[in-house]
Amino acid sequence: MRVVLAEDSVLLREGLVWMLGSAGMEVTAAVGDAEALLRACEENVPDLVVTDVRMPPGHSDEGLRAALVLRRRWAGLPIVVLSQYVEERYATQLLSTETSGIGYLLKDRVADVEQFLDALRRVAAGGTALDPEVVAQLLVRRHSDPLDRLTRREYEVLALIAEGRSNTGIAEALVISEGAVGKHINNIFAKLDLSGADKDHRRVLAVLRFLKI
Repeated sequence: MRVVLAEDSVLLREGLVWMLGSAGMEVTAAVGDAEALLRACEENVPDLVVTDVRMPPGHSDEGLRAALVLRRRWAGLPIVVLSQYVEERYATQLLSTETSGIGYLLKDRVADVEQFLDALRRVAAGGTALDPEVVAQLLVRRHSDPLDRLTRREYEVLALIAEGRSNTGIAEALVISEGAVGKHINNIFAKLDLSGADKDHRRVLAVLRFLKI
């Protein structure tokens, strides 16, 4: 897997280069600002982009804006955005068009190497990886129909889907069987009025309704 990495902290950037390389990923470019990120992707479109939200020169949302530009230029390009803190506005911008091949993680998650690498691989494969803290803050004030139809357990299952968990991962997290997970997911689809015709996209649509995006 070819990765382009953008992070202005030299220490974190070099640590990520080492981590990804040790996991068998090829870091084709490791840069410190958004303009260099765009140039690196123009020169050789990667399989995955990992970028900080705040980048030079303004240290505001340069990395996020670069990520949005990259998604417009190459539809479906897998991108994982790293943030020091949960920033709802940025997460909403990133997720407002499509959630496949998108990740939004707090930098603290890097310390759990295996989970972090698993999230990167999941996004590169077209999945979604949302930090649990990001999901929690996005949802803390969103309560409206038809989500009110969900039971507590169904709500928990949908929250884990929003984090990008597979049915197996959800079963492990909630200590229930995969069969039970499947039943909860079918109930969620029914309560959110997601028909069988939407089969290929129902998980994504459910997440979008969950996040009210």
